[in-house]
Amino acid sequence: MTFRRHPLCLSLLVSWLLAACAAPHVTQPSPVVASAQFKETDFWQRAALTDTLPVSDAWWTLFKDPVLDDLEARLVIGNENLKVSMAQVTIARAALDASRSAMFPTLSAGLGGTRSENTAGPNAVKTASPRNALTASANSSWEVDVWGRLSEASRGAQETLQASANDLAAVRLSAQATLAQTYFSLRTAEAQLMVLNNNVAAYQRSLSLTEARYSGGVAARTDVLQAQTQLKSAQALVTESIALRAQLEHAIAVLLGLPPSSLGLERNAKVPVAPAVPELLPATLLQRRPDIAAAQRRVASAYAQIGVTDAAFYPALILSGSAGYTNTSLSNLVSAPNLLWSVGASMTQAIFDGGQRRFASAQTRALADQSTASYRQTVLIALQEVEDNLVLADQLARESQAQREALQAAKMNLDITLEQYRAGTVSYLNVVSAQTAALTIENSVLIVQNRQLAAVNQILKNIAGRWEPVR
Repeated sequence: MTFRRHPLCLSLLVSWLLAACAAPHVTQPSPVVASAQFKETDFWQRAALTDTLPVSDAWWTLFKDPVLDDLEARLVIGNENLKVSMAQVTIARAALDASRSAMFPTLSAGLGGTRSENTAGPNAVKTASPRNALTASANSSWEVDVWGRLSEASRGAQETLQASANDLAAVRLSAQATLAQTYFSLRTAEAQLMVLNNNVAAYQRSLSLTEARYSGGVAARTDVLQAQTQLKSAQALVTESIALRAQLEHAIAVLLGLPPSSLGLERNAKVPVAPAVPELLPATLLQRRPDIAAAQRRVASAYAQIGVTDAAFYPALILSGSAGYTNTSLSNLVSAPNLLWSVGASMTQAIFDGGQRRFASAQTRALADQSTASYRQTVLIALQEVEDNLVLADQLARESQAQREALQAAKMNLDITLEQYRAGTVSYLNVVSAQTAALTIENSVLIVQNRQLAAVNQILKNIAGRWEPVR
């Protein structure tokens, strides 16, 4: 057997030799290494950042609120942003399937017919009748992935698909945290409304007392006016709090993918209690963050694209073959005498392209550098977010305790001042001052409690789940 008689064998031998010289694999840069511990706590450990660990489900149950649990369960079903991310995952999966299919041979079949007659030129011999030509054929071609262009493209598509899946997890986690915080703000607004209503009732009693004392000639007209001013101001705050509560309820409805008018939550002035942050939080919890995993995958995809563009500097090897039948009639078209076939190989190499391949290679390398910098920035932001919310949660817990002690003292001072006013030993201005201080501090207690819930909620989002360490 000689290569002259078997050109296909020669083509395969050339492809094997070229494969031994395939383009080298591009090495990715080393990832950002987190510090051994965070500044605000001594209990963090060095973590290896990967995307192999899932987000811990149902982390919001740590707040022990059944209404919140129900809303979070409905969120995944109706949220429109999640549907957008799901569609992006489907698009990326289709792109991966397309890149994989390019590694297989293509096969096409055709059936054609022509009818012709030679009448060209003055000396042409006209045939007795027009000639028919019928053809049935099948063609196949296959690009041999000598330089790894197709495999690198498939690997890049796989990384992009995984990045899209991680993006979906990140969007879901963000929506869950946003829903939780909106719900906390709703309950805080309801608690503030209850406080204001209680104060309105107290101010109404104070106004009645002042009017009675004014009628008896004991109090001045200015005391009545001050009591009326205080009452009307509190009533104005009530209307503002009602509007805020309605807006927060509308925001929850939109998060669930519902029209604002279709959601009605039962009023409950009980603000959930923030769970205590454990003293020991392993740094490996950051491995669960889907935004970090998505950034890692995009770096890998960008470096796979470098392999694709670099392969364009080398010749492309394509194996092709065709077979078919041709005859003047359809009745005996498929027969051995009418068989035509061919096999062959071709190799093409661009000689001059004006620098397009060089520019494309430079562009993909710049995009890889961009993806790497974006990944490192994502890691740094993640570390900052955990740092910020750890110290914030700790300090807000202390502030909340101080505010509660201040509220207790303010209420005692108000009771004493009211008794002194009834006894006529102080003016009503002292009562107004004591009532304003008590209302302000009570409102501050609720605000701090809401901020504490927000800080703990953000920590749970930052570590992508519950406190449980990574197994």
